[in-house]
Amino acid sequence: MRGAQRIAYDLAGHERSLTQIRFNNEGDLLFSCSKDHVINVWFSHNGERLGTYDGHNGTVWTIDVDSQSKYLVSGAADNTLRLWNVSNGKCLYVWEFPTAVKRVAFSDDDEKVVCITEQRMGHQGAVRVFKINRDGDGTDQPHEPEHMFHPVGSKATVCAFTYKPNLIVTGHESGKVALFDVISGTEVLNNERAHMDQVTDLQLSLDRTYFITSSKDKTARLHDTKTLRVLKTYSTETPLNSAALAPNKPYILIGGGQEAMQVTTTSLRQGKFETRFWHKIFEEEIGRVKGHFGPINTIAVHPAGTCYASGGEDGFVRVHHFDESYFKAKPYGDLEIED
Repeated sequence: MRGAQRIAYDLAGHERSLTQIRFNNEGDLLFSCSKDHVINVWFSHNGERLGTYDGHNGTVWTIDVDSQSKYLVSGAADNTLRLWNVSNGKCLYVWEFPTAVKRVAFSDDDEKVVCITEQRMGHQGAVRVFKINRDGDGTDQPHEPEHMFHPVGSKATVCAFTYKPNLIVTGHESGKVALFDVISGTEVLNNERAHMDQVTDLQLSLDRTYFITSSKDKTARLHDTKTLRVLKTYSTETPLNSAALAPNKPYILIGGGQEAMQVTTTSLRQGKFETRFWHKIFEEEIGRVKGHFGPINTIAVHPAGTCYASGGEDGFVRVHHFDESYFKAKPYGDLEIED
């Protein structure tokens, strides 16, 4: 595993720490956002910057791209959700809210966008679902959300659409994971003890039947989407900021590190700024990849599983292309797994 990453690109296009990175469906484009108000798009095969999406006036917390690479959505600390044309960088529509947008995600069919707005200054945290008008040039969007509700109790930090059109999965500050019906706004199911501290990331499998979460409680966990049962637990000794699933291989990629303010008081080794690879089934750590000079805030894996990218507190995005030894490795020994 340690020798499995040969080609690595450092993408230097941000002046402040990364908040989220996303590959498009084909994996040829990589989108990144950061605390410097800028969204960048890169070619994933060589790390060349293709362009920027300028317009936000605050930390851009979250981005997502639709399956056709036509539209990009972004949420930021300037209390706006924005819709962008991927190919020309034009901002098509702006939705304004009373508080910051912390998470956005497209639905499976690209027809809807879910967003979480923060609980702050007397405003309740809210989950809103917007229907995206895909006709015309994209500038004619409904201003009001199709559905909106306020999750009761611990505030939601991350969310995504499940395999059912009106069912979303959320991760919360308390460590809770829940399923919500967006039409009625009711909590259909929850697991209060999914994590013992804030859920920092949530990424679904390709078929959306299971998902991985990372948490400040120093664990990443694999959950069944239908029952919210914890299937696997990956325990580390550092707070985690992101977790991703490797397609075609039984691996989990996780990243984190100490809070920035505590980094200077400990030795470099304790910073734990590596991307860690874990065996999804056996729950064993199988390798680490160094590279960042600060905590890893976000990880994304190429949809075809040929490379992965990590975004750090140091302002860099690193893209690692796997070499042949990664694909030739036998994660189950001599056992052959049939699809």
